[in-house]
This record gives sequence, structure tokens and C-alpha cells, in this order.
Amino acid sequence: MQRRTVLRGLASTVVAAPFVGSARRSDAATQAYPFRPIRWIVPWPPGGGADLMARMVNARAGEILGQPLIIDNRGGAAGNIGTAIGATAAADGYAITFGYSGTLSINPFVYPELNWKQSDFEPVIFLTQVPLTLLVNTSLGVTSVREFIQLARTRQLTYSSSGPGSINHLAGVLFAEMTGADLLHVPYRGGGPAMTAILGGQVDALFVVPVVAAPQLKGTKLRVIGVTSSKRSNVLPGIPTIAEAGVPGYQVSSWNGVMVPAGAPAPIIDRLNTAFNESMKDDAVHRHLVEAGYEIEGGEPARFSRWIDSERAKWGPIVKKANIRPE
Repeated sequence: MQRRTVLRGLASTVVAAPFVGSARRSDAATQAYPFRPIRWIVPWPPGGGADLMARMVNARAGEILGQPLIIDNRGGAAGNIGTAIGATAAADGYAITFGYSGTLSINPFVYPELNWKQSDFEPVIFLTQVPLTLLVNTSLGVTSVREFIQLARTRQLTYSSSGPGSINHLAGVLFAEMTGADLLHVPYRGGGPAMTAILGGQVDALFVVPVVAAPQLKGTKLRVIGVTSSKRSNVLPGIPTIAEAGVPGYQVSSWNGVMVPAGAPAPIIDRLNTAFNESMKDDAVHRHLVEAGYEIEGGEPARFSRWIDSERAKWGPIVKKANIRPE
């Protein structure tokens, strides 16, 4: 009887041993993270704004982590394809996803059958945000936001965008709602064609980031009359915000951050958060971001989570009211 008891005890020890060893190996892997390159899924093609922004911080963040961050561009479907890939990746910290205003706060309301959801991700860090500028064709004859509003109350004006549900589309929807301006949205397939349309006089206006707007001011066809952020852009400091120019409370920005699949270990999230925070404090990285018009955010993961929730609460009702649907 005593022998059977001893054997049962030995058996339970043998069964338990692999679980103990597994837990130790898992802890060791977390502590050693990262021990191989990290895939950074950017849900836009190479050369776009999201891709360029990610490349401003990835090299330094990789140096801090001790492993390179390899950008994997997966464009298509307004960012939904790449975001879905990131949502289904292994939650081991070796696949991170570039999240931005369109995918996280607008697309869930525009696309009713997304194959990913916010709960598929854990936030890592709020990287940056960048305002838009209100760019008008000089043929309109307006030189200020107030003049633009007055004209748009007497006749319908048009504005282009990079597509339905894009941030520059919704910037116009919110502007019209807050001012009573009669604005007709004219969608194009991308930012390039949208800019070509205003340059050619096919549309009257365009909401676009400052670094894209600034070079156009060297010509005579376009004029920037306002900035959509709550404070002036460091790229165009002489241009007033739309809020201070007569539309109190108006604020729109394109923003971005980093996410990992839900279930990623907290120590890995903290490690990534620290690396990105330190990367954006690097003198060279900081200078490049500021010169490109980005407002550096950073902070703990919870801050990014709160920001996403606030932006979803803002844009959800606007998308619904405007009945915005994908093409």
C-alpha cells in the first residue's frame, strides 16, 4: 500500500515536471526578448505617409531593442488588409502593427463586416499626430477661413479626398456640420489624384497634411487658409488654426501608434513601449518628426487606449449621420 502511494507521488512529479520546465522556458524567452528581428506591419504601400512615419522611428527603436524592426507593407482596403494580418499574428511580440486614425477610429463604422476588431489588439504606444491644412484654389478669391465659410454659404463648393471615409473626407464633413458650409465631397483613389484635382481646378478645396501643402505654396494656384489642430503647425506657423479663425472647437488630426496582438505578455509590451519612447526622444529622430509636422505624443500604453476610445466616440456618430460607405 505504501509502495503504491510512493509510485503515485513519483508519477505526479513526472507529469508536473514538463509544465514547470515550460513555464521557465516561457519566462526566459520573455526576459530575453527580443532575440530575433521584429516584423512591423504597416497597412499602407511603401512611400505613403504611414510608411514614411514608421521609417522615421524604426531604425532607432531597433537599435534600442537590439534587433531590427523590419517594415512589412501590406496595403489595401483602406488599411484593413494589413490590420487584419496583424490581428491574427502570434502574440509573442515578433509582429507589431502600425495603427492609425483611419483603421482604428473610422473604418469600424464605415466597413460593417471587418474581419478584425479593436479587442484583437493591445496598445503599445501613441506615437504622433499631425494636423491637416485647409488648402483652397486661389481662383476662389478667398484668403481666410471666414471668407471661405461665407462663400460656401452662398453656393456649393467642392473638396477632394483620398477616398470615402478617409480623414481628409471626414475633416470636410465635420467642417460643414460645424459651419453650415455647403461642401460637396469628391473622392479620388489616393492623395496624389486628390492634389492633382485641386491644382487643376476640378475642385475648390482639399484638407491635407502640412508637409504636402507647404511645397504647393511656392506656386500661385493654391493657398493654405487654416490648420485643423488645436494649435498652430510648426511647419506653417503663420497659418491660424480653423478654431481660432472662427470655428471654435474644430479639431482634426491624423494620428498613429503601435499595437500588438491581444494576449502579448505585459513585459514585452513594456519593452516595446520603452524602446519607442526613447526612439522619439533621440535628437535626430525628434528633429525629423518635428520638421515633417508631427506632434510627438508617447507615454504609456493606456494613454493610447484612451485616445483611441475618444476618437471612436467622436467619429462614429459623424460617419453614421453622413451615411458614409465604402466605394
